Amino acid sequence: MISSLTLLLTYIVLAIPAAVVGIPWTLITGNISLLYRWSMWIVRTGVRLARIRVEVTGRELVPAHTACIFMSNHVSNLDPPILLPLIPGRTSVFLKRSLMKIPVLGYGMKLGDFIPVDRDGRLESAKESVRFGARVLASGVHVMTFVEGTRSRTGKMLPFKKGPFYLAIESGAPVVPISIWGTEGMMKKGGLTITPGVAHVRFHAPLWPKDFTSRENLLAAVRQAMASGLPEWMRSEELVSSASKR
Repeated sequence: MISSLTLLLTYIVLAIPAAVVGIPWTLITGNISLLYRWSMWIVRTGVRLARIRVEVTGRELVPAHTACIFMSNHVSNLDPPILLPLIPGRTSVFLKRSLMKIPVLGYGMKLGDFIPVDRDGRLESAKESVRFGARVLASGVHVMTFVEGTRSRTGKMLPFKKGPFYLAIESGAPVVPISIWGTEGMMKKGGLTITPGVAHVRFHAPLWPKDFTSRENLLAAVRQAMASGLPEWMRSEELVSSASKR
């Protein structure tokens, strides 16, 4: 509980001056770089003070000077604050539209071109998110998504949502799979208590949509790469069983 309170207080105390200074500065200059860097520093500081150690491998594989789509598995609410500061360069995120309504924070996310997602199941809603994401990538900003669409309660990989792969095919942007584990035991779905520990993050080699004959083939390759960086028990049963046959 101490780590949870430390993280919360850190974010509240440090976010106030960032909002008071950073948001007006962004509106005046039209440049969000200062506010984004400040925000990422706050996020990193909160994680560190909560006694969460992050071990990272593979960041050198991220293509330089290229807007990428980062796709990760999702096992904890700690995943976003751990992953976002690790991505080199400014990054937008797919997130539920309702989060955009959070006072101050929601406005900051709008300024950062975060991509709102409606979970109403309508095709037009999905297309709107893909169009928004394509514009973000075209501006040179990365896009990050937890491709399962929700946190896994068990830690095992869930089925992937198709939207990010439509975006990849349409934009041609390289897809960088990410594997994260360790956080599933630090803050479980539905809980607020944080248990300090080590988060393991692995960036995989980029996958270029042009090298795949279909969206489904790209999805399978991303899933295989992501699973390869996770402990065996976190992989889906299909992947474990197919690997055992080879």
